[in-house]
Amino acid sequence: MDIRDLLLKNVMIMDLKATTKAAAITEMVTKYAEEGIIDDAKLYQADIEKREAESTTGIGDGIAMPHAKDKAVQRATVLFAKSAAGVDFNALDGQPVHLFFMIAAPEGANNTHLQALAALSSLLINPKLVAALKEATTPDEVLQLFADAQAAKEAKEAEEAAAEAAAAPAAVETTPAEKPFIVAVTACPTGIAHTYMAEAALKEQAEKMGVAIKVETNGSEGVKHLLTKADIAKAVGVIIAADKKVDMPRFDGKHLINRPVIDGIKNPEELINDTLAEKGPIFHAEGGAQSEADDDEKKSTWSKIYADLMNGVSNMLPFVVGGGIIMALSFIFENAFGAQSGWFTFTNNLGNYAFSFLVPVLAAYIAVSIGDRPALMPGFVGGYMATLASASIVKAQNPAGFIGGLAAGFIAGWMIVGLKKLFAKVPRSLDGLKTILFYPVIGLALIGLIMFFIVNPIFAFLNGALIAWLEGMGTGNAVVVGVILAAMMSIDMGGPFNKAAYTFAIGIYQASGFKDGRWMAAVMIGGMIPPLAIALAATLFPQKFTKTEHSSAMSNYVLGLTFITEGAIPFAATDPLHIIGSSVIGSAIAGGLTQVFKVNVPAPHGGIVALALTDQKLGFIVSLIVGTVIAGLILGLWRPKAKEA
Repeated sequence: MDIRDLLLKNVMIMDLKATTKAAAITEMVTKYAEEGIIDDAKLYQADIEKREAESTTGIGDGIAMPHAKDKAVQRATVLFAKSAAGVDFNALDGQPVHLFFMIAAPEGANNTHLQALAALSSLLINPKLVAALKEATTPDEVLQLFADAQAAKEAKEAEEAAAEAAAAPAAVETTPAEKPFIVAVTACPTGIAHTYMAEAALKEQAEKMGVAIKVETNGSEGVKHLLTKADIAKAVGVIIAADKKVDMPRFDGKHLINRPVIDGIKNPEELINDTLAEKGPIFHAEGGAQSEADDDEKKSTWSKIYADLMNGVSNMLPFVVGGGIIMALSFIFENAFGAQSGWFTFTNNLGNYAFSFLVPVLAAYIAVSIGDRPALMPGFVGGYMATLASASIVKAQNPAGFIGGLAAGFIAGWMIVGLKKLFAKVPRSLDGLKTILFYPVIGLALIGLIMFFIVNPIFAFLNGALIAWLEGMGTGNAVVVGVILAAMMSIDMGGPFNKAAYTFAIGIYQASGFKDGRWMAAVMIGGMIPPLAIALAATLFPQKFTKTEHSSAMSNYVLGLTFITEGAIPFAATDPLHIIGSSVIGSAIAGGLTQVFKVNVPAPHGGIVALALTDQKLGFIVSLIVGTVIAGLILGLWRPKAKEA
């Protein structure tokens, strides 16, 4: 894709006025709306903010590429904006952003925004272009700079293609002495900007050093420039510049350096030199002297555990949301048509089918995060056994449940890691038997024995004790738990505390046969309050928000009511003390009130829609309003007056 096809002069902002991230987003979205590129500014801005909540699009070196793809967009466009003073956009390098490229793609645009990101990334790796763009004063200058950069890029690609074609017939005669050859893989978890910038940086540096390189990109559109067995075999070594899992077993026996994707962008020369010097440890796919965890960039134990847990939770969430919404519909049908109606029976069963996979999927993908694909089956079976009271040496009345499933996932994953090390010395002629015979059979047998004799007896007892304690606690203790869970939802708004509280509530809800929604009530209302409080504060205290912040805050009414806590993140990022402080207080009070009023929400999602499912509707409404008003007033009174009216 030629980026010039998407850059329009009439949607460029050569002097961005905003001084905060939220204001910058609103100013650019407003420009799109004024020029007719989008027909629903609130929808498009909500999607931009949702993407920013996943991870910042401030990629470093003073550049940010916020992007969204939705039905509000009328034509694929890239808005260029320039800020002389710079904006704190939470960029990965912590530096202010001066150049913005806001990408808008229509809903059915076949990943136009991803292609635009790739095209931009491949050009913006050139520091001369970036420097020139920072000095540009007119839209015509910007277009000319990109035209020159694109022309140079196309000429270089044509030259490379011609050279490759000319060399192809003589490939069999090529010797290592002619030119050292290395391979690399680049990947980032959400977008593709870093993937392609790392690719471009490595290729550019390799050319300067007289090194041949082939770079495989694992982006959102799939794998490009796939490394073949022949490529890997003739390479001196391998560079992995990635922040997500890539296919590793194929590099068995090669010197391998594993670094974050940002190192591919910032330190390509160091990576290439270290690879040529064979400083990377030899990678062994089945364990032994080197594994992914053995490289220099070691994660802390807690970071690794959290990453493994989040892999399980993220794969479980579609079952939670899908099953929860369908189950919520079933309760509506029950109230309208009765428990014997076909609609109720069908939707209730369908929701239960989805929910029956919660613990097995959670355990399976925790295990996969630790032990890769061989750990999937034992993790899944271990998680399934945790849901069965009968899968225990003792006659337990309760299954091991959610807690047992967590244990099953970690045990299965590390069990496979151990088996890989155990079989590391097995003759290579038997490698094929490891994945199709040894790991499945031994892994299943071991996880079955461990769950039956150890995990299920212990965690069935703990799970039963926890449920009995929760069921028997007085109102006072219930209020304390409600306060803690709701406050956790606001502490990091989607981070570890938020996910821990939500996971706990789902675990109790699932263990109770999808009936005990007391803790879901505290968690849901606690998560609704941060965006609602921001919207209320902006309404009551407009002088405390800039015009652009005020406009952006209004969309938080909708986000809050639909239980999308992440709507508060752009504000919390620029003003964490006031936003998080007021939200935690309001959420904590609301969470306690849900227990005072004995609010029960029999659905794990839905926000205000869940009001139709509870028999304590007044308690739900009062808890939500009181928490929102308190948080909104604290924020409005506490926050200093905005510098920009």
